[in-house]
Amino acid sequence: MADGFEHFDLEAMTKADAYKVLASVILPRPIAWIVSRDAAGGLNAAPFSFFNIVSSDPPIVAISFSAAPDREGKDTLANIRARGEFVVNMVPEELAEAMNVTATNAPRGTDETQLAGLELAPCKLIDVRRIAGSPVALECRVFEFIEPGGASTILLARIVYAHVRTSAFANVARLHIDPAQMRLIGRMHGAGGYCTTRDVFTIERKSWPVEKI
Repeated sequence: MADGFEHFDLEAMTKADAYKVLASVILPRPIAWIVSRDAAGGLNAAPFSFFNIVSSDPPIVAISFSAAPDREGKDTLANIRARGEFVVNMVPEELAEAMNVTATNAPRGTDETQLAGLELAPCKLIDVRRIAGSPVALECRVFEFIEPGGASTILLARIVYAHVRTSAFANVARLHIDPAQMRLIGRMHGAGGYCTTRDVFTIERKSWPVEKI
């Protein structure tokens, strides 16, 4: 285009093309590696990158679930509807391959935690186990489901308990965490694009009046 930009009317685009643009420009995205249980108690694990924390008071995370092309709804969403609780595990570099295994479209009822050889640990307040190798695990309960139309369901969930690996703290007493010790990964563009969170820089917050740069 003459102004150096490409311009997109998302409502006029196909759903696939709109997804391609949005998933390629909103980067990096944190990954919610969700462990849930079905109505019979069976475990399920799957990663979701349309995810983030949206409030600290109350502590709320938002996760978007798209339609499943090979079945009626995502197993994780069905499990959460059935039991109302789940665990969000953050994904460290060393478990990236295991996370990728749990992303496969395994038959309904498959325990992806066993498929990926994951060690599990007990939660404190909910009846779901967390991934022991994850440096952060957030126990969550359903707050609200939002049905915006189309193929997506948006879940708002309250974090009721958090597990954070001790070695991730630079100072536990002051709750100062060293992100480099967590070695988390994020979702990038394309079918298999990921990034690390090791390349970090700091900009000091400005106070008013702001000096001109």
